[in-house]
Amino acid sequence: MRLLIVGSKGQVGTELVRQSAHHMIHAVDHDLLDITDARAVKLVIDEFKPDVVINAAAYTAVDKAESEPEVAFAVNRDGPKNLAVACAGLDIPLIHYSTDYVFDGSKQNAYTEKDNVCPLGVYGESKLAGEQAVQQYCPKHLIFRTSWVFSAHGNNFVKTMLKLASERDELGVVADQYGKPSSAAELARLTLDILPRLNNQWGIYHMAQPEMTSWHGFSKTIFSTARSLGAPLKIQRVKAIATEDYPTPASRPANSTLNCKKLELTFDVSINPWATSLYDVIQHKMQKYEISKGIVESER
Repeated sequence: MRLLIVGSKGQVGTELVRQSAHHMIHAVDHDLLDITDARAVKLVIDEFKPDVVINAAAYTAVDKAESEPEVAFAVNRDGPKNLAVACAGLDIPLIHYSTDYVFDGSKQNAYTEKDNVCPLGVYGESKLAGEQAVQQYCPKHLIFRTSWVFSAHGNNFVKTMLKLASERDELGVVADQYGKPSSAAELARLTLDILPRLNNQWGIYHMAQPEMTSWHGFSKTIFSTARSLGAPLKIQRVKAIATEDYPTPASRPANSTLNCKKLELTFDVSINPWATSLYDVIQHKMQKYEISKGIVESER
């Protein structure tokens, strides 16, 4: 299968490329393709003629989006629209990733695809606008809403926590925001597993790994997993704090837990738990650390 992977250097994009050995791929990131340029998007798709386009490109700076909404909407709304228009012109399916932040977090239970959307900030608004553009302009689309994405590369909560835990003996982490951590590797695996099962099941699906947790709970699991792998962490205490104790420019939903039953039943896929993926990510980071440490020592 010929796959055009857009946003190939991001967390999910990197994993899509890594796991696509059995496909013919054309991987592009923002340095090769500006998705806000409709003409450039059409040219790339017309030339490569992929069987499927996977858009993993996004503006993900949640707080920064509050001060530069034009940039957020250009990437998260106009970019997907350009891809959708170009794909529709050649009858090519478009897979697009969205976010749990399209919800306001007021629901007590996990959100389904039928629940009303109501983003709290610019980032969520721009991602919702991207969903709507894909739906409007490309009939053959899959929109995967994901949450709390982490991996061994890029900027994410896991890497931030590990860095802080190596520098400080105490941390305060928000304990009243709930969601489902999801590894980029698992999201990529599921996406690629679904490709051969596609049979006009177009629409929006939630894609996140099992087990709800809070940022505080997630951080404690990160630290315990890292210690089990021999990471030399300084952290001794992880204090549970409230959202109001850690003010940010953008509001976050108190509950952005995603119900993924529709995805599992429609495509007959099983989603692995995030704790397993977390172990793999930290183990990978530890191996890289040991390799780099060995190189440094050998050069002394």
